[in-house]
Amino acid sequence: MPDTIKQFNTEQLRKIKSEIRAGDTVKVHQIISDFDAEKEKTQIFEGIVLARKHGKGLNATITVRATIDSIGVEKIFPLHSPIIKQIDIIKRAKVRRAKLYYLRTAQGKRARLKTQMTDEKVFEEKIPVKNEAPEETPGEEIAEKATIEEKKEKVKVEPKTPEEEK
Repeated sequence: MPDTIKQFNTEQLRKIKSEIRAGDTVKVHQIISDFDAEKEKTQIFEGIVLARKHGKGLNATITVRATIDSIGVEKIFPLHSPIIKQIDIIKRAKVRRAKLYYLRTAQGKRARLKTQMTDEKVFEEKIPVKNEAPEETPGEEIAEKATIEEKKEKVKVEPKTPEEEK
C-alpha cells in the first residue's frame, strides 16, 4: 500500500482504552442524523457482544445482540466509525469461546453467562477545555435542594372532607 493510504487509515483510527471481547454487555451510543432538518440525536443500543471481527484495524467490527420485546435483534457496529459516539462496557462475562453464536438459540440457563460488573469507557474521553463553566460548590447544591423542598411543601394539598366537597 502507498504511504498516503496508510497515513489516512492511521488518522481514522480511534484510540481504544479497553478492549471489547465476546461476552461483554455493552451500551453503544450511535448518532442518528436527520438529513432534512440537519438534527442529530443519540440512540443507545444495549446488548451482549457475540463476536469481534476484522482484527484491530480500521475495519474492526463488533456484533451486538439484544432482546427487544422478546425478539432477538443483532446489529453490527464498526468500531472506528464516526457514527459511534461512545461504547460503555457494563459487564464482562467469563466465556470460553471467541464467537458466541450459540446464544441465538439458547434459552434459560443455557443462555446465562458468568458476569462481573464493570463500568468502563472504551474510547478515551476528550480533554476538557479550560474555558468551560466552573463546577458548583457544595454550598450551592445544598441551597438548591432546600429551595426544591420548600416548593414541594407549598404544593402539598390536604384532602377535602366529604362535607367540604358539597
